[in-house]
Amino acid sequence: MTVKLVKSLIGAKKDQIATAHALGLRKIGDATQQPDNAQTKGKVAKIIHLVEVSEA
Repeated sequence: MTVKLVKSLIGAKKDQIATAHALGLRKIGDATQQPDNAQTKGKVAKIIHLVEVSEA
């Protein structure tokens, strides 16, 4: 799955920022390939309002 940061991390809670950084997302527009497993889906669920997810 591809995860792309589409909203700023400014104003987000510290744990949400840490989750984005754990996924390799630091700036708007950053995108990373992540494995499609339960751990990744849990991280994405925590910051779903900040990211865009596509299956590819």
